[in-house]
Amino acid sequence: MATNKDSGASQGQPAEEQPAGGAQGAQAGQQVRLRLDERNLHTSYANAFRSDATPDEVMLYFGLNLINPVAAQQGNPEIIFQANERIIMNYAMAKRLALTLGQVIRRHEEQFGEIELDMSKRRKSAP
Repeated sequence: MATNKDSGASQGQPAEEQPAGGAQGAQAGQQVRLRLDERNLHTSYANAFRSDATPDEVMLYFGLNLINPVAAQQGNPEIIFQANERIIMNYAMAKRLALTLGQVIRRHEEQFGEIELDMSKRRKSAP
């Protein structure tokens, strides 16, 4: 079932931080109500990404890092990046996304502690 939610989540900002007059086409100072249309929304999981850029756009490829079992059995370990989604955006949107992700990560780390990016430091040794 499709749902429409009132949200401020346009232009890459969380709903609680989106300026009410931030939508395009609004006159200066005019309040604009933003509705989130999720009818075409689909969900994907990614454990890997890569990025690319042109002078005009930023491209983010999201997908999965998968172990190639055939290569592993042959003694040639190989990881395959299976790209499932490509998101293309302009630099202003990319900057909004970067700022928003920074805020989300900062809040998470304040609540749960620092996220360790070095996998070897995250592993617990066997007792």
